[in-house]
Amino acid sequence: MARKNKGKSGGNPNRPRFWGKHAVAAALDNPDRRVLKAWATQEAADFMRFPNEVPVMRAEAPDLGRMVPNDAPHQGVVIEVEPLEDVWLGDLLADAPDKAVLLVLDQVTDPHNVGAILRSAAAFGAVGIVTQDRHSPPEGGALAKAASGALERVPWARVVNLARALEEIAEAGFWRIGLAGEATTDLKDALGPPRVALVLGAEGPGMRSNTREHCDALARLPITQDVESLNVSNAAAVALYAASVA
Repeated sequence: MARKNKGKSGGNPNRPRFWGKHAVAAALDNPDRRVLKAWATQEAADFMRFPNEVPVMRAEAPDLGRMVPNDAPHQGVVIEVEPLEDVWLGDLLADAPDKAVLLVLDQVTDPHNVGAILRSAAAFGAVGIVTQDRHSPPEGGALAKAASGALERVPWARVVNLARALEEIAEAGFWRIGLAGEATTDLKDALGPPRVALVLGAEGPGMRSNTREHCDALARLPITQDVESLNVSNAAAVALYAASVA
């Protein structure tokens, strides 16, 4: 699972800190994740059952609150980890089954949104997500907390050029559907091929023009006129459900 992490989350800038019981438990359960150290209240330490090789420092809740941004909900536990190794797009596509759903995010940079999208991807069985390396958030605590463990389970391929990646995705037999509010086709009518790549742009600007040009179809979610648009993570969840039952 690939994330080229260059983020800053406290301590060593290349070593993210995660917090919250779900994110920490998933990291501990992931054989590909190296957990370097942990800080925990006595209650959380008893609950988490850290392996012997992970050094655990006892801490009080206020001390942990100072280790995370803006007193984030740490639930009594913080860990420092090594970023996961890179996932290459070619490997991700080669491993995809005949019927598969892939998510492609165009400049979705908010870590809470990407974390929530990862969680939905895990829930609906997506084979992975693809983002452009320099226009996506680094692996970090806020993202891991929002993903609620899915950061450890859903392959995440970061690419240099998203348009080229979409070409490679098409060559692998994926039908590329870009979600756009102004599209005239509903998503259910654009679905059909067994391999689908759902392409979502950032809130506000949406997909870039070059990204749109590399989609096979544009489709919309059939929401009422009472709402202008959905949050990108909500849109991803609805689109993933539609693709999973198509």
